[in-house]
Amino acid sequence: MKILDQTHDQFVDAFRRNHGGGTHTGTAVYRQVMKHGQTAFDGLDAVARRPGLAGELASGLALSPGRLVHRVSDGGVVKFVTRLADDLDIESVVIPMFRRYTLCVSSQVGCRMGCRFCRTGKMGLLRNLTAAEIVGQVFTARHQLGVDVRNVVFMGMGEPLDNPDNLIQALRVLVDQRGMDIARRYITVSTVGLTAGIDRLARFDGGPVNLAVSLNAPNDDIRSRLMPVNRAISMSALRDTLQAYPLAKKSALFVEYVLIRGVNDRKEDATALARYLAPMKVKLNLIPCNPAPGSDLQPPSVAAYERFHDWLVAEGVFVRRRGEKGGRIMAACGQLGGRGGFRNG
Repeated sequence: MKILDQTHDQFVDAFRRNHGGGTHTGTAVYRQVMKHGQTAFDGLDAVARRPGLAGELASGLALSPGRLVHRVSDGGVVKFVTRLADDLDIESVVIPMFRRYTLCVSSQVGCRMGCRFCRTGKMGLLRNLTAAEIVGQVFTARHQLGVDVRNVVFMGMGEPLDNPDNLIQALRVLVDQRGMDIARRYITVSTVGLTAGIDRLARFDGGPVNLAVSLNAPNDDIRSRLMPVNRAISMSALRDTLQAYPLAKKSALFVEYVLIRGVNDRKEDATALARYLAPMKVKLNLIPCNPAPGSDLQPPSVAAYERFHDWLVAEGVFVRRRGEKGGRIMAACGQLGGRGGFRNG
């Protein structure tokens, strides 16, 4: 009987079909696993009152977050590698943010979007992650690494909206207050701009979550050279979809702009970007390109980064500086997929 890819109600229904009884026992088991990370049930009164049930659960409960096989840290950032049942690896990143922790989760093994600045894209797509494998990263961070994860961002390996069924089910599990209990306002799904997926996410039955768009260019010409998806979905079509996305109260769209030396860092680029964003309520994350082995794309100088930032501010854009975190352990934006994502051996 599965659990990591089940909401409380789904699990309790399955529990009653398999083991009988009322909802109380199933609820107690669900809470023991999802909230406390425990798989020993002998101490639960609801289980102890039914002879043999603890043994049935020990042998029949499918808890498969994957095996933690590697971790590395730098400056508070922790990257950990999970080995999945089919011997593929994925990477996740814990990022300290003031008094809370953000977990960057993967949604696929590899990625087929092919963005030039992203190391994961060079792997191609090996397969989608299941909802249990997505939720399992939060489970591992909380219950094996002991991290009090409050924020979850889908900015790891893969394109989340290229795996919509498992993404949506994972979101249902993550926001369930009787389980992982992560508030929707603390969840962000990042996409290269798959408009059909954005439309589907807009209809998520758990309510709107934050949406981040990896834009990285001021016009179609530059974006198509950096991101193949733009050849199928133009920036104009993307903006139409973004303007229809239901934002939570007091929220805004997040736009990610990877600044690359000599590619998208001119003053005219800043001006065109500001004009593109003007009709929308956005917060722009300005990210210096993180160099990857073998890439010809380079980060801007500190002075060039500051100039571009100031140009955007002068145009009235809300800009947030994104300092480099985890670059030395290949855990920064666009760097995942070095150790993870390959078959063991």
